[in-house]
Amino acid sequence: MQTESTPGLIPAKAPSRWNVFQRLMENPVIMKELRGRMRSRSASFLITGYLALIGLVVGVIYSSFSSGLAFSAWDPQARQMLGKGIFGTVVLMELFLVSLIGPALTSGAVSSERERQTFDLLRTTTLPARSFVFGKLGSSLAYLLLLIFTALPIQSIAFVLGGVGLAEVVVSSLLLVTTAVFYCTLGLFLSSFIKRTTAATVTSYVIIVLSYILLGVGFFLLSFIGISAYYNYAVNTAVFERLITVILWLLVSTNPLLTAIISEVILVEDQSLFYTTSVMGSSSFPMPSPWIIFLVIYSISTVLMIRRSIRLVERPDQ
Repeated sequence: MQTESTPGLIPAKAPSRWNVFQRLMENPVIMKELRGRMRSRSASFLITGYLALIGLVVGVIYSSFSSGLAFSAWDPQARQMLGKGIFGTVVLMELFLVSLIGPALTSGAVSSERERQTFDLLRTTTLPARSFVFGKLGSSLAYLLLLIFTALPIQSIAFVLGGVGLAEVVVSSLLLVTTAVFYCTLGLFLSSFIKRTTAATVTSYVIIVLSYILLGVGFFLLSFIGISAYYNYAVNTAVFERLITVILWLLVSTNPLLTAIISEVILVEDQSLFYTTSVMGSSSFPMPSPWIIFLVIYSISTVLMIRRSIRLVERPDQ
């Protein structure tokens, strides 16, 4: 029996978790999409306009605060107020812009291949559907994360002025990244489900607009029902108040802008990062901070949409 290893053969290495990034970069779809997007003029124009808009708004806020605090420029409380205002404005603008740009980057990821009649050719190659979907999603997400990170120098003005803690930075970063992944996945899912790019793009923005409209309608209806039940004493008041509060809390936690605002209010007023004591009428009970519910709901929805997109790419007849 031969006990020595055969010369000339290299023993296989065990898979390492650090090879994940290398595998992503070896994905041909990611490399093709990133090169094509970053070499186009629209990419540089979009980054320039994105930063110019945020910088203009921050400049207006800084000028307004400076003119109003001309005689208290060295007041720590005034500087902290200015720092919080700048940081909150940049985060909210980034959330809003990510919600608009994300679906536009991926709503034509699969449907454009069908329109160019290259989708069937791609499916005949050895490229699996999982790699195709993650390649399209990864290239768009990388560009969207680039937009988020390019605004960090503008956010750094808030650190110079003060008033912003590490918890706010971590929570805002999680919200931005989760929102970016979700809206990119939403556009990709609609692109794999709808065969036309224009229809997929319009549908994605209609869903976003309807989510805001339904949020306002839900607040109005629940408030009206709660007030009517409270004055008519038709149900157990304490139980009904808790039910209304939980539903309203879930509605708030599905909107990135409201989630960021209310989470910041809880962090400042209650000095709590993970929960708050909700008070409505005579009821008082602990509730998780909206950013926690937001991360859970959006993460689960993202995973489900990715799985469905892979299934649709594997079997486009479904």
